[in-house]
Amino acid sequence: MAAPTTSLPEWPGSSRNWDYRYCWLRDATLTIYAFLLGGYVDEAVAWREWLLRAAAGDPADLQIMYGVGGERRLVEYEASWLAGFEASRPVRIGNAAHQQLQLDVFGEVSDALYQARRLEIAADQWSWSLEKALLKVLERRWHEPDHGIWEVRDQPRHFTHSKVMAWVVFDRAIRSVERFGLDGPADHWRTIRAEIHAEVCDRGYDRERGMFTQTYGTPVLDAALLQISLVGFLPVDDPRVTGTIRAVERELLNEGLVLRYRTADADAADGLPPGEGVFLPCSFWLADVYLQSGRRDEALRLFEKLVGLRNDVGLLSEEYDPGSGRLLGNFPQAFRISLS
Repeated sequence: MAAPTTSLPEWPGSSRNWDYRYCWLRDATLTIYAFLLGGYVDEAVAWREWLLRAAAGDPADLQIMYGVGGERRLVEYEASWLAGFEASRPVRIGNAAHQQLQLDVFGEVSDALYQARRLEIAADQWSWSLEKALLKVLERRWHEPDHGIWEVRDQPRHFTHSKVMAWVVFDRAIRSVERFGLDGPADHWRTIRAEIHAEVCDRGYDRERGMFTQTYGTPVLDAALLQISLVGFLPVDDPRVTGTIRAVERELLNEGLVLRYRTADADAADGLPPGEGVFLPCSFWLADVYLQSGRRDEALRLFEKLVGLRNDVGLLSEEYDPGSGRLLGNFPQAFRISLS
């Protein structure tokens, strides 16, 4: 589960209150990768088996999230009779995001399965079959707009981060053929990988501002774009990447911690009222990027600052308010620092 709580607000009194008591494939795969790196192999293998069961049937029907028993129908409703935490309404049960298209999920799942292979976790005969089926689905759908990593409750758009993670799917498949001798049309996948890469660099990059943008054709900055170098889409010293990092430092820092994006920006409208804390996973991504860039001292300072935000039992939520010094949002939040 992403968290065992529901409707703890991302900002006190706001309506950004979600039910996180489900398995997001994105959050789970990122967490499982951390388990793999930490030597928790049994847990990682068990989750891989859970994924294969949950995704059984037509891969075209893969959802971004499921109930912990693999339930697919997670109808959202508002518990209007409940006051909400610090009068933060509505209290929500269920999550309508289970019906969204979020292309980045394909990338996180593919990378987690690839990393399991790279770390020499016992092979499963069905995981590669699932990956190839997902590749066929994504080959048809990567051109489509989606709701993105932040699950915007507005019209779908062409999110740059989503396209980057679509690139990851084909990249990891090609690596699996080259490195592990698995079967598949690698040359065909290389063509698609190159097409996605070219489109992102053309339509997702703002040449005037020298940075990648949240969606094609808008000026909005998004901290998810810090992952561009972490997943290997471009090297960290590429001017387009360094320009994006500088933009994050300039526009999205709040007392040294990272906002996902400016929720009050009209161009970033996500269908909800503005206002939220800094997003702790994004802050960890910035620390990773600093380390990747050779800025070790800055990486350590930021990492130690983040670790210092833990509560009395050593846990973190998804967000934090630097002004009041309090953790915000559902708790504890399961998320991996990066895919690097």
